[in-house]
Amino acid sequence: MSVKAKKHLGQHFLRDENIAKKIADSLSLNNYNKVLEIGPGMGVLTKYLLEKDIETYVIEIDTESVEYLKANYLNLAPRIIEKDFLKYDLNAVFNGESFAIIGNYPYNISSQIVFKTLDMRDQIPEFSGMFQKEVAKRICEKEGSKTYGILSVLTQAFYDAEYLFTVPPSVFNPPPKVDSGVLRLTRKENHTLPCDEKLFFKVVKQAFQQRRKTLRNSLKTFNLSDNLKANVIFGQRPEQLSVETFIELTQLIEQDA
Repeated sequence: MSVKAKKHLGQHFLRDENIAKKIADSLSLNNYNKVLEIGPGMGVLTKYLLEKDIETYVIEIDTESVEYLKANYLNLAPRIIEKDFLKYDLNAVFNGESFAIIGNYPYNISSQIVFKTLDMRDQIPEFSGMFQKEVAKRICEKEGSKTYGILSVLTQAFYDAEYLFTVPPSVFNPPPKVDSGVLRLTRKENHTLPCDEKLFFKVVKQAFQQRRKTLRNSLKTFNLSDNLKANVIFGQRPEQLSVETFIELTQLIEQDA
């Protein structure tokens, strides 16, 4: 029995054992003893996780995949979560404990997976896995690049992001139309920001929504004082600002209130 890839779930099953092992080996296993794999499919990555000295959980929305995993990975069965990762409260399973996240992520929800990880950053010291290459590159991109954006800044505020390697379409069934890329996020030792974190998220999102405009224009809705808007930082466009400068910008806006 094998599982048929379902287009509406964005499934592309990895067939290459070496790549699956490389992805599993991208985890350092530091500071946690549990890992959650998102969308395991037929378990090509799962089996390498199960060889490690770590407690592996998987979350899978596809009932056919769940049946396959239960039949082929008997010792995993009690740790298969039959839920939608984006909608499920993971603390029903992890109860405040730390865990890593890994997976060959469905392209259509990969950004939302990162945003949910950021929401749970206090519990997730490490995150690795496969994205569409351009999304993986964007998450790891530095300021000054056209692809640097909301995902880059918000992720790198809390995690060190490394692009690890590129994966061609030919190793998937069915093959996607684009290359894939594997990345690793390692949470920073100090992952609290020296500014209002909710305001930081708002400032970054608002700035990049009109990325061609200077911050003076894109941040108009914050009703900033003329005195603050005279600061040279407001003459720049968002992609020119490093993560640190976005934090400084948020502090300036806080003090202006």
